[in-house]
Amino acid sequence: MEPIIAFIIIFGALVFFHELGHLIFAKRAGILCREFAIGFGPKVFSFKKNETVYTIRLLPLGGFVRMAGEDPEMIEIKPGQVVGLLLDKNGNVDKIIVNHKDDYPNAKIIEVEQADLEHHMYITGYVEQDEDRLERFSVNEPAFFVVDRQEIQIAPYHRQFAAKTLGQRTMTILAGPLMNFVLAFVVFLLIGLLHGYPVDKPIVGELTKEGAAREAGLQQGDVILSINNEPVKTWTQVVSIIRAHPEEKLLFKIQRDEKVMDIAVTPDAKKVQGETIGLIGVYEPMEKSVFGSVKQGVIETYYWTKEILIGLGQLVTGQFKLDMLSGPVGIAVSTGKVAQSGIYYLMKWGAILSINLGIVNLLPLPALDGGRLLFFAIEALRGKPIDRQKEGIVHFIGFALLMLLMLVVTWNDIQKFFL
Repeated sequence: MEPIIAFIIIFGALVFFHELGHLIFAKRAGILCREFAIGFGPKVFSFKKNETVYTIRLLPLGGFVRMAGEDPEMIEIKPGQVVGLLLDKNGNVDKIIVNHKDDYPNAKIIEVEQADLEHHMYITGYVEQDEDRLERFSVNEPAFFVVDRQEIQIAPYHRQFAAKTLGQRTMTILAGPLMNFVLAFVVFLLIGLLHGYPVDKPIVGELTKEGAAREAGLQQGDVILSINNEPVKTWTQVVSIIRAHPEEKLLFKIQRDEKVMDIAVTPDAKKVQGETIGLIGVYEPMEKSVFGSVKQGVIETYYWTKEILIGLGQLVTGQFKLDMLSGPVGIAVSTGKVAQSGIYYLMKWGAILSINLGIVNLLPLPALDGGRLLFFAIEALRGKPIDRQKEGIVHFIGFALLMLLMLVVTWNDIQKFFL
């Protein structure tokens, strides 16, 4: 698989499931989700289903769910403004035409006196044909603004993010990172079901194309009973003995089907981190079962979560240097290398990246999901939300610093891999 294609598929899947978590819980809470986007920048592809526009954008660097009330509403109807109204058969407003009113000859033109499109859902104004007559019109749910011939759904307050309970808002934000952990578990589960999972049994697994085991005549599935007359019960014991005896002949007593036989194997010597160890070219044994795959999925997800948290701790304490971090360029290069090893290695790499994305997003930093959750925690302690403008400024500054860090890391990646 081409490196760039592998990267786009893996990273796109991680972002998709992360944003899908936000979308599912936002919709469950009754929040109007205007857009579900993968990528940033200009739209490459889009379609609308129900209330939401689903888009793929040019730059594959993330994604977002645009929820009503999260950004300042783009359209505001003010007193004195002239708009057109498209009414249903009961005289209620279906659409408010903001401009290009001449394109809608059936619209009732009014000069707005007052409008409440959040709570009581009405608009009053002086009708163009009778400027002395003030009329009040009820606004339907749903109803739409029409701006530049494009329809934008009006969001009553109860459909906005801020109107929801603290618990609903928390779950909507938390669901994104949690979905990354769920995705990682599912991928590890699938690897176990399709490819198998390692077991600590003294059984010969897959053999490399070249190696001492193949030369000596060992076969996949052979059960190792003893090595140099020392009984072995686990694969860990087998590896330990082999590693400790580079270039020394070892007598393997193995069981193949119903036969027991002795095979002499001389491990090859290899230097690893300054230490010479023995290798015979055999992978650990694998098994397949539903229960075992589920168990392995949990174990792998826990293990990599722990390892990534340890790495973050080392970053904080200075043991892990900033120039050792990888951004999109570094991840793309690494993904390409992993893809050359096979689909199961690529799947595992994707699962690890998914856990990493989930953990990073939970960090209590502005502009990340963890930063928003921190503000929710403060709200719970205070009993009231923090001023939205102040929170917005904090997140804006955090986003700017995050982009700056991304530029630094990307430049480091370019120097590391291409210069």
